[in-house]
Amino acid sequence: MQTLITSHHIDLGDSLRAYAEKSITEHVSKYFADAVRADVRVSKENNTIKTEVIVQPVAGMTVRGTAVTGDAYSSFDAAVAKLSKQLNRYKNKLVDHKVAAAEQVPMSIIESDEDKEVADAPIIIADMTTELPTCTVSQAVMQMDLAGVNALLFKNASTGTYNMVYRRLDGNIGWVNPQK
Repeated sequence: MQTLITSHHIDLGDSLRAYAEKSITEHVSKYFADAVRADVRVSKENNTIKTEVIVQPVAGMTVRGTAVTGDAYSSFDAAVAKLSKQLNRYKNKLVDHKVAAAEQVPMSIIESDEDKEVADAPIIIADMTTELPTCTVSQAVMQMDLAGVNALLFKNASTGTYNMVYRRLDGNIGWVNPQK
């Protein structure tokens, strides 16, 4: 498994890097012997350390664990514990889940004219290509939970249309299924 460890506003020592790589390998290999990659991001904000661990156990699937504490080691351990808990909770679904080939979709995000009225607000324009998974609605909800995001755009495996699932303010899941 390819592991990338980065830091922001903090100098990580060799011992923490070695500890992080060994710990992630141990936790992920319990569930996925051939995981694709792992990214660890450690940043210091005021007096706290934030650690974000993102693992790609299979192609097209992302699992995320984050934690904020006062110490780099405890922050990392808490983030890996959350990640391990998610892997344990979804291990059967993830093992049975056959990830279809993701479709490359060009996307453009452009700020609306209404937002330009804000003083000194930069214009945000982003052109990128992203992979959209082809899956069922329940698999999309699972991927959204594992990735730790509030919304997920996907291609519905049963209808072939683009759908979105999102977490509503009341905690429930919303599903956007456009009709032709």
